[in-house]
Amino acid sequence: MKIISWNVNGLRAVARKERFFPLFQGSPDVVCLQEVKAEAEQLPEEVRNIAGYHSYFTHSKGRKGYSGVAVYTKIEPDKVEYGIGIPQFDDEGRIIVVYIGNIVVLNIYFPNGGGGPERLQYKLDFYDAFLEFIEKLRKHGKHVIFCGDVNTAHEAVDLARPKENEKNTGFLPEERAWIDEVIYHGYIDIFRVLHPHTKEAYTYWDMKTGARARNVGWRIDYFFISAELEAKVKKAEILASYEGSDHCPIVLDIEV
Repeated sequence: MKIISWNVNGLRAVARKERFFPLFQGSPDVVCLQEVKAEAEQLPEEVRNIAGYHSYFTHSKGRKGYSGVAVYTKIEPDKVEYGIGIPQFDDEGRIIVVYIGNIVVLNIYFPNGGGGPERLQYKLDFYDAFLEFIEKLRKHGKHVIFCGDVNTAHEAVDLARPKENEKNTGFLPEERAWIDEVIYHGYIDIFRVLHPHTKEAYTYWDMKTGARARNVGWRIDYFFISAELEAKVKKAEILASYEGSDHCPIVLDIEV
């Protein structure tokens, strides 16, 4: 199963830039998009429905043009859920849960902690609720793959300027500690496990400062897998040269 995850920062904009359809070259099994910024009905028909794929969308219930995620899958799911059953988190349209046999693929656009203390607390509460949700899945015998924009760089190697960002959201100790907790619970940051010594591997660059040309970036987009799946992984990579957004796509190839 080949899975692609990408924060598109506006699906309609990516489609206009002609960067959407090339993502499907090579026929990936699942494509997970974050920050879609549109309701399904606002998308062009050819973007909403792709031949050979089942497509699923969710959007923010309170703010138009905000948040939103989408999943395209060649394998028809047994079940699809939109959220984790907690309205305060689900109403922002950040989660699609896809059940395929014993595998559960979760596509998530995690909150950004910027905008003041209340929003940072919302992010941390979201983190905790999400971990509790996937732990319940595992207790029911499911194998978990979750991907998306986590909005936190885990270690100093995961951003170009760690010292300058120690007090900024996205690299705060309490945000990074949650990723420690995820790993402690038996989930694997598969890119880092397969590429332990790789430096300057980023998935996000600030567009306003032209950071991508200088590779002054952050690795904040991840595939995490439950530990029992590690032996089935063929590869995990970052498509750093793929443009169209302030993020680039990431890829997981796994036998399931």
